[in-house]
Amino acid sequence: MSKKRREIETLSLSFLDVISCGFGALILLLVLTKVYEPLIFAQSSSNIQQQVTALELQLNSARDQRGKLDRDRIHQENDSKLQLQTLRNLEDKLTTLQAEYTAVQRRSTTHNSTIERLSQARQSLSAEMQILLAEYQKSAASDLIGGIPVDSDYVIFIIDTSGSMREFAWPLVMQKVEETLAVYPSLKGVQIMNDQGQYMFSQYADQWIPDTPARRRAILKRLANWNAFSRSSPEKGITKAISTFYQPGRKISLYVFGDDFNGSSIAGVINQVDRINLQNTSGERLVRIHGVGFPVIFSQAAQFQASGFRFAHFMRILCERNGGTFVGLNSYRAQAAWRAPE
Repeated sequence: MSKKRREIETLSLSFLDVISCGFGALILLLVLTKVYEPLIFAQSSSNIQQQVTALELQLNSARDQRGKLDRDRIHQENDSKLQLQTLRNLEDKLTTLQAEYTAVQRRSTTHNSTIERLSQARQSLSAEMQILLAEYQKSAASDLIGGIPVDSDYVIFIIDTSGSMREFAWPLVMQKVEETLAVYPSLKGVQIMNDQGQYMFSQYADQWIPDTPARRRAILKRLANWNAFSRSSPEKGITKAISTFYQPGRKISLYVFGDDFNGSSIAGVINQVDRINLQNTSGERLVRIHGVGFPVIFSQAAQFQASGFRFAHFMRILCERNGGTFVGLNSYRAQAAWRAPE
């Protein structure tokens, strides 16, 4: 009996030993796991920090590349604008040279043809015919004042009211307006506009100002203090004057007063005027266009004179194509102190 009991007790102790070892092993595993967790976490944090640093480097590199691309794009755009402006300037110069070349050819052809006709006619002229020819030339010359035809019944002034004109040339502008009116003793109508098509007398917008001595004095008096916004580009005023006031049978002359031209294209403006101021079957335009240039810009430094040359080229071509005359003044100062009529 005692032997069997001792065997059972020995077995129970062995089982307890096994269980104890098992629990001990589990506890040891848990301890080892907790010991290595900070190390694993530190390694993971280090890897993440390295990845963040690498991504930041890539982001900075991408930003640098984008900045370089933006600078290259802006540089290319500036180059394109410069090339476009250069191309426009060359187009304007080409148009001017072509017009001058055509004008020279036309004058040369006309001059040669006139000489040939005169040479042939001279051989057959009798004394009586020569007297008649002299009378005809005298009659034809009476319609010209200073090389400008004065055969119109209506006159429109288109005046540049920019700061340069107002500050430096205005007394001479008023003097030239008075002189121009003086060569037309009697007109059927007068109108005063600036280069933007703004009327000097708003009450006479889109209608003729009656030509009377009192009204002429009022025009000169109002002109002395007239101040209106200007872009120094007369195409708007010219086209508005033609489209508003021309009617069949009216003989109209436009007088454009200015000192510079700031329009985008000389050729564009001339073509626009050609579309409005049409030619009849005999080649005459609906209205005459004359120009008077005031050399204000040429008193400044050379780098600021380009717009003055553009105005002279523009008006010379425009007047020639529209039956008028361009007069370039040699000074922008009035010869004597000018006063508006009382």
